[in-house]
Amino acid sequence: MACPHASGVAALLRGAHWEWSHAAIRSAMMTTANELDSSMMPIKDVGRNFTAASPLAMGAGHVVPNKAMDPGLVYDAAPQDYVSLLCSMNFTRSQIMTITRSKGYDCSESSSLDLNYPSFVAFYDKNVTTGVMLTHRFRRVVTNVGGAGARYEVKVVAPEGVKVAVWPKSLAFEKKNEQRDYNVEIVYPSDGKGRVLYGSIVWVEESGKHAVRSPIVVAPTSAGK
Repeated sequence: MACPHASGVAALLRGAHWEWSHAAIRSAMMTTANELDSSMMPIKDVGRNFTAASPLAMGAGHVVPNKAMDPGLVYDAAPQDYVSLLCSMNFTRSQIMTITRSKGYDCSESSSLDLNYPSFVAFYDKNVTTGVMLTHRFRRVVTNVGGAGARYEVKVVAPEGVKVAVWPKSLAFEKKNEQRDYNVEIVYPSDGKGRVLYGSIVWVEESGKHAVRSPIVVAPTSAGK
């Protein structure tokens, strides 16, 4: 039942914010989602003996429509951003045209696997020598869809045994629709046990009105399983 619920909320947001892109709507739903269930306890993973669910099982969490209407910040992305992702994955022009159904996009622009997405996933090969430190860097751009004069401070909940650095540590917006970028560096050990570790990055508005949360996941690649 997740699909019809999410689709309904997306339609609601589209009606309220016609100027938002599909990426902005998805971002609003993800960054305002709740990690807790209706009893205010961590969401459980049925497939893992009802232990606390990781983002790989529950995604960003339970969608909260009212909060998604006013998320504060959104992670936006244009069609060319997705094409650049496909290019970095070595999709051919023919394959890209099959997906986009348009000749207006190609790989002439720089390609990158780092899509401006409201979450962070750092993979490792569990066959690599245990304890070897790995580093993954990300760049994100957020757009202020809240009020003018907003200022946000970052709050990091690092996964166990993982170092997460974010800079700058604060973002200031003078007006609505203004954009700011920030960088994330995740330093983590290769884990021979193949564990999935998770945490989060939350941009908290000084006024306390908005908290924009993005999950962090450190996980083994399928090749390393």
